[in-house]
Amino acid sequence: MRSILLAVLFSTAPGAFAAGVADHPEVRGAQRLFEAWLLGQMAYRGLPGVVAGVVHDQDLIWARGFGFADLDRRIPMTPATKFRMASHSKLFTATAIMQLREAGRLRLDDPVSKHLPWFRIRPASPDDPPVTVEELLTHSSGLPREAGPHWSTRDFPAAGDVRRFVESSQAALPPETRWKYSNLAYTLAGMIVETLSGETWAEYLQKHIFEPLGMTDSSVDRPVDGLATGYGRRMPDGSRARMPFVDARGMAAATGITSTVGDMAKFVALQFRKGPTGGSQILSTGSLREMHRVRVLENNWQRGSAIGFAVSREKDKVYVGHGGSYFGYKTHTLIQLSDRVGVIVLTNGDDSVPSDLALRLMQTVGEAVAKATKPPESPQWDPSWSRFAGLYRNDWGDTHVIELDRALVVIDPTAREPLPPNRLIPIGGDRFRLEASSGGVAVGEVVRFTEENGRVVRMHTGETYADRVQQ
Repeated sequence: MRSILLAVLFSTAPGAFAAGVADHPEVRGAQRLFEAWLLGQMAYRGLPGVVAGVVHDQDLIWARGFGFADLDRRIPMTPATKFRMASHSKLFTATAIMQLREAGRLRLDDPVSKHLPWFRIRPASPDDPPVTVEELLTHSSGLPREAGPHWSTRDFPAAGDVRRFVESSQAALPPETRWKYSNLAYTLAGMIVETLSGETWAEYLQKHIFEPLGMTDSSVDRPVDGLATGYGRRMPDGSRARMPFVDARGMAAATGITSTVGDMAKFVALQFRKGPTGGSQILSTGSLREMHRVRVLENNWQRGSAIGFAVSREKDKVYVGHGGSYFGYKTHTLIQLSDRVGVIVLTNGDDSVPSDLALRLMQTVGEAVAKATKPPESPQWDPSWSRFAGLYRNDWGDTHVIELDRALVVIDPTAREPLPPNRLIPIGGDRFRLEASSGGVAVGEVVRFTEENGRVVRMHTGETYADRVQQ
């Protein structure tokens, strides 16, 4: 434990990260809480090292290393330490596909064989439709998980080997029937990027993603220096094997990137930006929104897949992000889009659980940041709006408008529960917009009221209306 604490002392350069939010008392308190808990977890589990970071909007507001990048040489973890990001690579492959889609080079519903004519894998069933580009990106293609035994042999296939595997193999499931994770699918997506761009996958990423985003410490090839040593799981005698560097070769598009917490923070920050494509805005707002939207749900409806991103729900929060697992490295990123907060956890032990660490980091520091940066509520209230409260009726049912806590709320008296009610948000001139905690047929519609002879007689919601029941 003492050695971990000593490593922490040198793991953060003072003033290296954005001030302001990071200096908020609640955020600083949450950081101390998380750090104390994390050090306990590392000591209990015997983890070699961890780097953690928190992003708010466009800034990496906190990042810190814990433990060691190399146990034998006692090299401390720092935010500059590099990690094999493993399946985080899929986020960049999906981004590249969306860039090519924006450029008009492909459609998401294109059959894979349109861009890879040799793609002729035997279908799971004779009448299966062709696998599409989108299905590759959403883990709904039904393709086998891998293109060989490389996780056992540590010898990943070259591109030609992948092609031969596909030509001699059969799909595991029909497309669009189940969520089925597939490294092979993302390998094929990377091949599509190469075919359409005329560049290798590594060249494409460097030119079109890493350089525009300023990700100067990210690469596909083995970095010259600064890479954390990867360690295997802790054995019963407490020992850990040093893991060799394993080249992902032809499957780099699924699992081959190396990066740092600072560079990953730049990719996280992209997810919060809005605007047309250009410069560091490597994808338009619309394309980013598409990537975040759930396309495939698991049976429990708690997790699913978007384009590139994994999507999860924890209580009332929905996160997008991804994890990664490689020989000696485990990593995880979580992003809460509405709060504009992201967290990154990078580890160099095979038995670490960065998904748990990332969730706890989000629930402590991330939520403190969201709270500290939330604009103060200044509810508008005009006492004259009380006249709109009442019961409204049409052929489809009754609607009750109620004054509650200096606001107008709307309930359906026949609903099973009264909470949470929909709210009428003032937008000017006695006009409102219907806001709901979840979607619905009327959410976002403009609400206005008709008055005759000083009395409210009708409520309009979009293009429909209900007459007031005079009482």
